[in-house]
Amino acid sequence: MKLKTSLAYILAVLTTLPLVGTVAPAATIEVVKTFDFPDFPVETSATLPQKISDQSDLVGTVIDVNGAAQGFIYRVRAGKFSAAFHAPNDTGHLTQGRGINNKRKVCGEYLNGSDGTFHGYKLLHPSFVEFDVTGTLDTIPLGINNAGDFVGTVILSDATQPAFVSLGGSVTTFAVPDATATLAYQLNTSNQITGYYVDPSGITHGYTRDSDGNLTFPIDPAGSTGTILFGNNDSNWVVGRYTDASGATHGLFFITPDDILTFDYPGSTFTSLNGINKQGMICGSYLDAAGIFHGFVAKVNLKAASKPNTNMPVAPVKAVQPWAEILRIGEPAL
Repeated sequence: MKLKTSLAYILAVLTTLPLVGTVAPAATIEVVKTFDFPDFPVETSATLPQKISDQSDLVGTVIDVNGAAQGFIYRVRAGKFSAAFHAPNDTGHLTQGRGINNKRKVCGEYLNGSDGTFHGYKLLHPSFVEFDVTGTLDTIPLGINNAGDFVGTVILSDATQPAFVSLGGSVTTFAVPDATATLAYQLNTSNQITGYYVDPSGITHGYTRDSDGNLTFPIDPAGSTGTILFGNNDSNWVVGRYTDASGATHGLFFITPDDILTFDYPGSTFTSLNGINKQGMICGSYLDAAGIFHGFVAKVNLKAASKPNTNMPVAPVKAVQPWAEILRIGEPAL
């Protein structure tokens, strides 16, 4: 697999935040369930949910003991998992399940092992459809909305890395000014986009893009040394994660970026909120004390009487399992 500058990446994490409005209600995030992909041993695999639909079907990636990555779908209400899947042309043993909509149409990327390039796919079971933005070296779709439009990031022949949005089959690329890489992770039915970018110093920051193409950036919680925004819903509630100066990673949620609340999965120093649906159901992942990633589903409560305790004790950071040490495009290295 080829290494792209500033793009050695893996994934995980989850969190909780407060909201704003005329009267800013307190908010909490309550964990509904935790889970692991059932077909691989928990102690030698990683379960990494990515996005969740309004029907509470989620898509994610499972990494096995050999570092091979495959996609999966989890029907939360029924408690049923699909079999792990990979794109037919995945010769690099790396297929990511990135986005899902209400029709269970999935998008993501796979690796061509012969030349180290990433290519996009769309999956409407059982059919895989390849997707590459014309004129690019790498195409990585990262999110899809209920209209079937989708977003992601591409690498061009000059090694630049803009984001892209495909609306009705028409593709537009865009970039945050002065960014060395821009990634669009999700768009809602109003075509509002959330994602992150890498600045010239190699620091990640969140951004949002409205339906007219206007960018709001940088978006960073106080004390952040690196922020990633992963998902938004049709109300434009946003989830993601950030890392603090001590190296701990916290999940985040906001309705407006001037009022961000963080949440740590109990006992974990690495929590990520990765997707949110219109009911406020969130999918995410956390790293346990043994260095293993697990998935979970949580629910935003906007009418809580008080904010969650964000100063809970956490376990010491453990070494990440070898299967999690994957160089990839799309998320910054731990």
